[in-house]
Amino acid sequence: MPENSPHDQTLQADVDLIAAVAREAGNIALSYFRRDPEVWWKEGVSPVSEADYAVDRFLRSELLAARPDYGWLSEETALAEQELNRDRVFVVDPIDGTRAFIDGRPIWCVSIGVVHRGVSVVGVLECPELSETYHALTGGGAFRNGERLAVKPVGEGFVIGGPKAMVSELPTDIRQKNKAHGYVPSLAYRIAMVASGALDATFVKPNSHDWDLAAADVILREAGGAIRDAEGNAPSYACGDPKKGALAAGSGPLLEIMTQALARSL
Repeated sequence: MPENSPHDQTLQADVDLIAAVAREAGNIALSYFRRDPEVWWKEGVSPVSEADYAVDRFLRSELLAARPDYGWLSEETALAEQELNRDRVFVVDPIDGTRAFIDGRPIWCVSIGVVHRGVSVVGVLECPELSETYHALTGGGAFRNGERLAVKPVGEGFVIGGPKAMVSELPTDIRQKNKAHGYVPSLAYRIAMVASGALDATFVKPNSHDWDLAAADVILREAGGAIRDAEGNAPSYACGDPKKGALAAGSGPLLEIMTQALARSL
């Protein structure tokens, strides 16, 4: 990277802080993994485990102690309105992929982003069971275990993730070239798979939230991709309703085709 500006130095300091804290958080999560943690159901449909709460408490304590002027938005912590008025906000999912975690499956991660005026500028995904750590900062590239990431080059075929009903909205020629991919229980990790080239792209069904997306968003952007809604707009984070509509994550002409498919499905 070129010599850092003061803003770049702040972002790098945030990456270093978050990566260290996320590593510890991952160890906390592992202490519950495959050990039958207690589970509750939010609104009767969404599971949350004692591991989610333990990791959330740890992250909030450690990160806000280090950055007391930052706001906070997480899946497991009630949001105070004043948190959205901060210049920078931590946007956190203590365990993205809770269902997989509870079931003892390995694809889950600690997801931590920093959002600056609606745009994610720092992202870290700590995936302990997979021995993978993803990180990115605006202008600094995206990395997995220290190796730089890039989206998959255009090829003859595609591997597009997401719900089958959304994939079915793609043009026939694209569908015929698509090789279906199995379900990935962590949305943040699925978007990181696009950043690494393991997937060409993925659809995101309605009702994802800021904490599912923010960290992975900057990782994908720095790898050469983007997340877009049906109108071709990038989502904003920590600046209103955290719930999102249908989205597509990918790159190049394929992403444009996918956003058009989203528009047709509305």
